[in-house]
Amino acid sequence: MRKDYRQGRLGEEIRRIISELLLREIKDPRLSGIVSVSAVEVTSDGSYATVYISLMGEEEERENALAAFRGAKGLIKREIGHQVKLKHMPELLFKADTSMDYGRHITGIIDSLDINHDDEGEVDEEE
Repeated sequence: MRKDYRQGRLGEEIRRIISELLLREIKDPRLSGIVSVSAVEVTSDGSYATVYISLMGEEEERENALAAFRGAKGLIKREIGHQVKLKHMPELLFKADTSMDYGRHITGIIDSLDINHDDEGEVDEEE
């Protein structure tokens, strides 16, 4: 259990550092629009950290933003090394966080169902 706690803390610290870099140092034109670091998951052995990037926009814009993060990987790893004392720096993997798209998809499905709700929260099925 102790290791899981350390992984979670390390993931949160990496997320915070990357978010700060995104605000003040990473100036890449491919990072236009709303971009944020939604989560960082560190493997149990600490060798990899998957950074989930939340991006608003089309698929091409997402791919460009992920390429920008991959290009800034050296800067990001150097800053993590300065702020966090680690024996081994995890390899950073950048992935698009698609949970918001999935949520919109599920909301669309629910909205398309023929179920009406009255004011008291009870469900009335149309016949």
